[in-house]
Amino acid sequence: MPYFDAASAAPLHPVAREALLASLDEGWADPARLYREGRRARLLLDAAREATAEAVGCRPDELIFTPSGTHAVHSGVSGVLAARRRAGRRLVHSAVEHSSVLHAAEVHEAAGGTRAEVAVNGAGRVAAGDVAAALTGDTALVAVQSANHEVGTEQPVEEVAGLCQEAGVPLLVDAAQSLPWGQVPGAWSVLAASAHKWGGPPGVGLLVVRKGTRFAPQGPADERESGRSAGFENLPAIVAAAASLRALRGPETSAEASRLRALVDRIRARVPELVPDVEVVGDPVHRLPHLVTFSCLYVDGETLLGELDRAGFSVSSGSSCTSSTLIPSHVLRAMGVLSEGNVRVSLPYGTAEAEVERFLEVLPGLVRSVRERLGVPPRAAEAAPAAAAPQAAPAGAAGPEAAPAAGPGDLVVDALGKRCPIPVIELAKVIGRVPVGGTVTVLSDDEAARQDIPAWCTMREQEYVGERAAERGAAYVVRRRV
Repeated sequence: MPYFDAASAAPLHPVAREALLASLDEGWADPARLYREGRRARLLLDAAREATAEAVGCRPDELIFTPSGTHAVHSGVSGVLAARRRAGRRLVHSAVEHSSVLHAAEVHEAAGGTRAEVAVNGAGRVAAGDVAAALTGDTALVAVQSANHEVGTEQPVEEVAGLCQEAGVPLLVDAAQSLPWGQVPGAWSVLAASAHKWGGPPGVGLLVVRKGTRFAPQGPADERESGRSAGFENLPAIVAAAASLRALRGPETSAEASRLRALVDRIRARVPELVPDVEVVGDPVHRLPHLVTFSCLYVDGETLLGELDRAGFSVSSGSSCTSSTLIPSHVLRAMGVLSEGNVRVSLPYGTAEAEVERFLEVLPGLVRSVRERLGVPPRAAEAAPAAAAPQAAPAGAAGPEAAPAAGPGDLVVDALGKRCPIPVIELAKVIGRVPVGGTVTVLSDDEAARQDIPAWCTMREQEYVGERAAERGAAYVVRRRV
């Protein structure tokens, strides 16, 4: 069964498996003890730290191991902010950071600090100049990821790091997605990553704090990991994580990255050709080699992922249709792109070309099947005669098309209580019933509509007039242009 969700967790690297099994026999003792077993464990821990530091591009005494990448991010953010309280209490971060950064920012804000969010372009890439413009005299920390976890867009970390260095502000980089493919360039100050992203075992993160960066660990003091990460080290997992990351620094990684990039290029090009009404998102050039994300109009994301799973493909999604919160991914929202029917494909090392070809073979039929079940016409935007005028609905009529028109040349669609992607489907069904210049107002209480209706307008070359308050939810007004 093809596993296409390496961005969530990469399969265990064979080198990691061997190292894990060997260290279970040799590394079970307390590395802080001076007897024979403890000394042997300490040697393993020191060797793992040195190997990991070399792979990251830092000094061994700058790197500690944590229980997870999330723990590393939280410790990094809180430690720098606490140490730089006199400099200021302002945290600057991009709008597409991992949730671990956003949650740390929320805690900081709740404690009386401030934060500024830097917007990204439609490809999910932040401009280094915008980060620099957000720096003020009281900025204590900047957080910019090296590459995005949902759409694969790489950020200009090296340029941002240079600007932060000039301003005397430390830069924290979440390198969880990019570290498997190489070192993070630039004069960054703090770096966090997670072993299960590069084929190491889960439960191991790393935090790097470069010399000269003010850092004050938060929480109860502990003698482990230089006092920066409390608790007994999971030594077998650490050894396995170090071994797998070191293995990825061999010459074969570059070749594999090129091979996977070619497969992803194939997906990026073929999916819009094979499946109507698809938007491929993320930067086409500045991106991770193994990851591609696309969104399908008029598709329930949860159903599509279930169909792909039954067809033998494990993929992920940022669609609100697959979330218990019914809120679209903050990354897709920041980019202003379609969220419904979102599919993230992230290929692990060794993915066969035949698996990608089979994915491209089955995807069109699955999308078509989901759309048919939702009652989507083959071309929803052209389902009604182009010049037809809207008809008033009879009193007491039910359904989203039953709402009376707002005025001559206008139509109101009541999609209250309907969830993604139904509001957009109903809009597409009726847009042809208003004359060019007429409007359709969609009433919806689904948070995804705020994002997907404007995105639909862009894809369909219609005009998004805007949003206004309604008795329930919101009213989204679209003017027909074509």
